[in-house]
Amino acid sequence: MSRPSSPESPSMKRAADIAAVAVLLQIGAELGADQVLDAGQAFDAAELARVTGLPQHGMAEYLTALSAAGLVAETGAPGEYRPADDYAQRRYEAGYVSWSMSANYPFVEHARAFLTDPAAAAKAHHRDGRRVAVSSKWVGERDFYPGVFEHVNASGARKVTDLGAGAGGLLIKLLRQDPERHGVALDLSGAACAAAREASVAAGVEERLEVVERPIESLIEDRSPVEGAEAIQACFVMHDVVEDDAVFQGVLGACRDGLAPGGFMAVCDAVRYAPDETERRFSALFTYLHANFMDIRLPTEAAWLEKFETAGFSSVKCLPQPMPGARLFIATK
Repeated sequence: MSRPSSPESPSMKRAADIAAVAVLLQIGAELGADQVLDAGQAFDAAELARVTGLPQHGMAEYLTALSAAGLVAETGAPGEYRPADDYAQRRYEAGYVSWSMSANYPFVEHARAFLTDPAAAAKAHHRDGRRVAVSSKWVGERDFYPGVFEHVNASGARKVTDLGAGAGGLLIKLLRQDPERHGVALDLSGAACAAAREASVAAGVEERLEVVERPIESLIEDRSPVEGAEAIQACFVMHDVVEDDAVFQGVLGACRDGLAPGGFMAVCDAVRYAPDETERRFSALFTYLHANFMDIRLPTEAAWLEKFETAGFSSVKCLPQPMPGARLFIATK
């Protein structure tokens, strides 16, 4: 790779930094080293080897690269490292690259197939669920989970249902904030539900958390997971059913009817092609990928609001979130 003769601009160096960090951390995620790095504790190559099941010399080489990149720092003890002070910030930035390129690589690699025969391509080429989950976590911990958490926690809701809860991290955090709070975590993934149960035990909240392995569409026939909830939260899951308006309205109606008096839904999701200059580029990618490779056509902000109102919620407000194109909808019963 040749270098330009003119001096590099700060933006060029920044782009190179983000790209390098994204790949180094993505390698760590593929190796399984991310669970050690993300824990924020001191560790060494032997610990990485134990957790990943890989040769220690290979983990030592990986640590050397992380140290050279400034992603980890020596603790002073021989061979021991800790995440750098700006590790969380670097990981957050890498999350956007990881989600865009790695989590969606099957779509990028097979773009011609998807645009030629979408149904056949969808059957043949699938995203890696772990890559999607890891990159979403790296972005979401800063750009869309906090808005939901802050609103639900500040409301004082004691019974909370999380739709598409995944491994239950957001809900478990809410349960730990209030010892009187109980929760229901609903997700269609058996692996995610198993992880949520394990995480609840580790956090000491297993007596206050019910894990339900079901798709959100099942609420139409059986709304028991949301019955009596004071708050229902959903992060980037409602768009999975938004294309079928009858199903979407059925899910929203079940949530509205199940809510306790005065209860609310906190739904964080994306809008179609956000036009603002600070949002338009990532929103364009997010909208295009969902429409052409996942068969999900995101509503506009106005259309989201109309859907909640049609479902019979008394009021709906929309709050922009840090992730470009993301909105937090607060719908009150």
